[in-house]
Amino acid sequence: MTRISAENPEMSVEDFEELARTAPEGVKLEYIAGKLRVKPVPDQLHRAMVMWLLTQCMQQRPDLLLYPEQDLRLEGYRRGRAIADGALAPIDHFVAHEAMWPNPEGVLMTVEVTSHDGDTHNRDRIEKRDGYAAAGIPVYLLIDRDTNSLLVHSEPRNGTYHLARTYSYGETVRLPSPVDITLETERLKDYTQA
Repeated sequence: MTRISAENPEMSVEDFEELARTAPEGVKLEYIAGKLRVKPVPDQLHRAMVMWLLTQCMQQRPDLLLYPEQDLRLEGYRRGRAIADGALAPIDHFVAHEAMWPNPEGVLMTVEVTSHDGDTHNRDRIEKRDGYAAAGIPVYLLIDRDTNSLLVHSEPRNGTYHLARTYSYGETVRLPSPVDITLETERLKDYTQA
């Protein structure tokens, strides 16, 4: 394993994968934009939002599953390795992928719910968005707890999402094709922190 130092601040993806395999229980590591990241442990409201979305996806698209905490290989974006809060894909899509960090081909949507930490802006609003776009994932849904809104990114081309639309909690959100799910978001108001 390469030693990380001031002279060598970035690690190789191979070193990252070895480190991630041996990380202690309860620690989740990501490798985004060439940097090692520690994924925050979700709080109960974060989990509730993912479960709310999972339920809506199952009701409207029984042919798909929202896989929580899904490892993904983002080769097109600095050989990244991300853990999506949710990845919407066909049933049993990841069964054939025995190793960690499967290729995101066939994933229709990734989801992130912001955490209340100092790194959420770079991680969820910029780096993961760019990584998912570079991987060609058709839709990226960001549930932003800081602004009480949902941001729907779509139409990835040349490593960038070309369409982004913001909705406030309480609005009806139509997720574009190939997802084709309509979210009634009034319930998200119950998950805001006072």
